[in-house]
Amino acid sequence: MGMGALQLPAKKSRRNEKMGESKDMTAFVAGAINNKKDEETKFKFNDNDADLFGAPRITIVGCGGAGGNTITRLKRLGVTGAKTVAINTDKMALNLVEADFKVLLGGRLTRGLGAGGFPEVGERAARESTQEIEELIKDSDLVFITAGMGGGTGTGSAPVVAEIAKKHGAVVTCMVSTPFNVERARLIKADEGLDKLRVKADSTVVLDNNKLLDFVPNLPINQAFSVMDQMISETVKGISETITMPSLINLDYADMKAIMNQGGLSVMLWGEAEEDAGVNTIVQEALNHPLLNVDYKGATGALVHITGGPNMSLKYVQDVAKALTADLDCYSNVILGARVAPDFGNKCRVMAIMTGVQSPNILGPKSTPMLERTSMKPVITRSKVDIDFIR
Repeated sequence: MGMGALQLPAKKSRRNEKMGESKDMTAFVAGAINNKKDEETKFKFNDNDADLFGAPRITIVGCGGAGGNTITRLKRLGVTGAKTVAINTDKMALNLVEADFKVLLGGRLTRGLGAGGFPEVGERAARESTQEIEELIKDSDLVFITAGMGGGTGTGSAPVVAEIAKKHGAVVTCMVSTPFNVERARLIKADEGLDKLRVKADSTVVLDNNKLLDFVPNLPINQAFSVMDQMISETVKGISETITMPSLINLDYADMKAIMNQGGLSVMLWGEAEEDAGVNTIVQEALNHPLLNVDYKGATGALVHITGGPNMSLKYVQDVAKALTADLDCYSNVILGARVAPDFGNKCRVMAIMTGVQSPNILGPKSTPMLERTSMKPVITRSKVDIDFIR
């Protein structure tokens, strides 16, 4: 009896302590939330104050007709923190492009009448205009190059632009498209151009026009090509804004460079979905690119950035990143970033750069030359191919 009477106050005391701790934690969380709201009302990021941040210099160059179309779409979409440049040997086509800067290549050589479908003319024209190109990209940290392979200007000038950008220390990523199979001779020119481009750039993603026949076969032709432009534009825009706009969990140019410098092939992924649709929906949207065939197993690095509305939870961010990187090597370098954007509402967007992937649609400096590939039999060992080429 006596011992029992002594123990009851102790139990009550422990319960009271736990209740007190619970109340203290609830008050602590509530205080943290209120303080965060106060901070957000006091500090609003203004584009005019960009000099407060170390902003990387990003340049997006569209070479030739196809590259110019992508630049126009990017300009209409709006890209924060990047300048757009269009270059062409065709003055009439160049006049139709919407870009921050335009360069008419090889004025003395082509007189603004185009390259006639000859890549060697496109290359000579670019060499003639090296000074103008260099002036626009010499201070860039990251250069995106977009072009259509198989024609004259894009095929010939893209490797020259990549060479100039690398000379000035930029990270160079190319996103190019290749001809339809029916275009026979242009296919050979495209392969020759890709062989020159892959050794100049850090990574080259190749999108095959023939995939459009599987993906959007019945769309009007102008809309079908706009699908390709849109895919390239959204990817370039997403990567650019990921490293130029401040985030809650921030990513910067140095993070991107660290991932891309790990070696191997790199691929850029983009996906968007409603949060209510679940984690798997947005992950599959990002990983299953309709125009790319990529094997992520054993990849060595990933830069993952997730943008969502005000109600996006920490667990949701963690679950998306975990599912997206599930097939990566167990020692892979994964860098995670996240941004809360009030205008996103219930929408979520994922941008990712993965390196060390395997794909027939991605090219690197050490890739098997395209002309050797075309002479090979259909069965090849993809694991040794440095180009992710969709055909």
